[in-house]
This record gives sequence, C-alpha cells and structure tokens, in this order.
Amino acid sequence: MITGLNHINLRAPAELLAVLRDFYAEVLGLTVGPRPAFNSDGYWLYAGGQAVVHLSTQRAEEAVRGPVDPARPTTYDHTAFTGSDAQATAAHLRARGVAFRESRSDITRQHQFFLQDPAGNGVEINFPF
Repeated sequence: MITGLNHINLRAPAELLAVLRDFYAEVLGLTVGPRPAFNSDGYWLYAGGQAVVHLSTQRAEEAVRGPVDPARPTTYDHTAFTGSDAQATAAHLRARGVAFRESRSDITRQHQFFLQDPAGNGVEINFPF
C-alpha cells in the first residue's frame, strides 16, 4: 500500500528546465542535489534530504505528454509543500516578484500560499499552526 508521496516529475525543454530549476531552488528553497546518470539531462531538487522534485529534459523529437484522452483535460492542479515561517516566505516571494494568494484555514489549521511556477504549474505552500 502507499505510505507517502515520493516525488513529482516535471518534463520540459532544456531552456525551461533551467528556469524551473532556478525557481524551485532560489524561490522555494529546494536544494539541487545528486541525480543518477540517466540517459537524459535533468535535475533532482531536495527538501530535508529527500529528492522531492525531479526535472527531466524533454527532447525536441519527444511528444509533449498530456492527457491520455485528448477529449478530457488533465486533472493535475498543484503540488503542495510544507513550509516554515510564513512571514519570511511571503517577504521572500514579494522580493522576487512572485505573485501569490494567501488563505488561512481554521478547519485544516494551516496558513496557505498559492502560486504558479514559471511553466504555469500550481504550487501550494502550507504553514501549519
């Protein structure tokens, strides 16, 4: 049975992959770390010693992946991370010009930030209280 979420993988052309790497490292604070010697370029980004975001190069001849059934849109909405120090994170995002929306939920007992990465993927950061 499933015991947790291991990682997400984002696939993009090399130019966009470098932008995504910088966003997840410089804006969200993940660390670029070791990656096995696969037969394509890419990056692994770590949080707390775990490679949580894998970035893989999409070759020019490779088809863009999308919904299995073109008549149905993808259901992917966002990836959520747990953060610390909401005030410092908000200041950091603002200083980098990253637009985000905030929400505070007494039901889930967390302060949340909602934003998008440079490819338009949804990102959520949760700060438990």
